[in-house]
Amino acid sequence: MRAHRVVVLALEGVYPFELGIPGRVFGAADGRYEVLTCSADGRPVRCGADFSITVEHGPEVLRTADTVVVPSIAPDYVRSELPEAVSAALAMIRPGTRMVSICTGAYVLAAAGLLDGRTATTHWQLTGDFRRRFPKVRLTPDVLFVDDGDVLTSSGAASGIDVCLHVVRADHGGALANHVARKCVVPPFRDGGQAQYVEQPVPAPTATGTAATQQWALEHLDEPLTLTRLARHAGMSLRTFNRRFRDETGLSPGRWLIQQRLLRARQLLETSDLPVDLIAGQVGFAGGASLRQHLHAAIGVSPQAYRRTFRAPRTAEEQPAAHAG
Repeated sequence: MRAHRVVVLALEGVYPFELGIPGRVFGAADGRYEVLTCSADGRPVRCGADFSITVEHGPEVLRTADTVVVPSIAPDYVRSELPEAVSAALAMIRPGTRMVSICTGAYVLAAAGLLDGRTATTHWQLTGDFRRRFPKVRLTPDVLFVDDGDVLTSSGAASGIDVCLHVVRADHGGALANHVARKCVVPPFRDGGQAQYVEQPVPAPTATGTAATQQWALEHLDEPLTLTRLARHAGMSLRTFNRRFRDETGLSPGRWLIQQRLLRARQLLETSDLPVDLIAGQVGFAGGASLRQHLHAAIGVSPQAYRRTFRAPRTAEEQPAAHAG
């Protein structure tokens, strides 16, 4: 079976970090993907640093792509209208090919008309400028990435990792996505709807922070975790704990707990055959109905629908042994 071909389009001003994300993430998926990098004219590309990049392929390889990724480019290279060579390169892409952008790569897709009438995102600092240039795009500026079917857009820099892992998860299930994340030493899952970190300072690790209590809570998700109990574990008053927790995570303790319980539940739905009610109990929800309600509110699907979508097919070795009757 041919590997799914991902073609990365390197444009003038591309950021080297984002350019390397697809190769690193998809390349860690045990041969499921083939990643090729091209430029709009086959020539070396000036990047958003003090060097140029030589690519192995010209734009013709875009005709063979199953997925095309457009990484972010430096603001000085952002245009409302595409250079002729870029337009010609994008025209080579077959209809129905999955398109993915990272950060300002959304400008390229929008300028090509590929985001008209669609929901998309880009870096939060560019919200006003993007809306002025592309009023036909339904911009959602406060999320990590948007999956709009065959077009996916992500926000700044590292969200490119999130959207590529999401693609792996959608194509092959959570087990492989988690395997890729472990190889790349990154978090296995950050919900696309998670807010971008807008001017959110990263707190310095101190003995008076809440990190230790967060870790402890993750190890006791199946237990009642009230604000009082969390504050007591941290050795703080309720008011101090709540303030510091919000400063460090951007969320209230209650909202953070729901997110962590949903994350654990999704992992179990992807990797086990446990009944929904049992999963709910293991992650700290009152019952299956509560899990269904929270999951539907977060991503709009039921636990069973989520399992059907993201559960990786079993290999022959993983199939339960048949019993002689």
